[in-house]
Amino acid sequence: MGKKKDIRTVRGNDSYRNAAGSMAESITPKDLVEMKNMDIREADAEELADILEIEIDKDLSDTEKRKEFIRQIGNPYLYRQGEYVVKLSFADTDATLTDRLKEYIEHVAAAGLE
Repeated sequence: MGKKKDIRTVRGNDSYRNAAGSMAESITPKDLVEMKNMDIREADAEELADILEIEIDKDLSDTEKRKEFIRQIGNPYLYRQGEYVVKLSFADTDATLTDRLKEYIEHVAAAGLE
């Protein structure tokens, strides 16, 4: 493993968080792909936002809440939760959560694991 990467390198420097216009408004599809593809083993845990410290004003609109979350978290795919580093990924499938839960319940019933 090489040197740990600072989460801010995805956007090039630390100024993106403080620039006029919030980061959430300036993220490009390319930025999201880079964030999604960051290697958890190369991330500097100390530089990741801790999701437990994020506070969102409940009076904001849903759109503004999303923007504020992105502004605070930095990378929604890679962050800390306390002492743990969390990497989110999603399967490339058309199956829904409901489909998966139904399959699971059917499997448990068929196996007699009630």
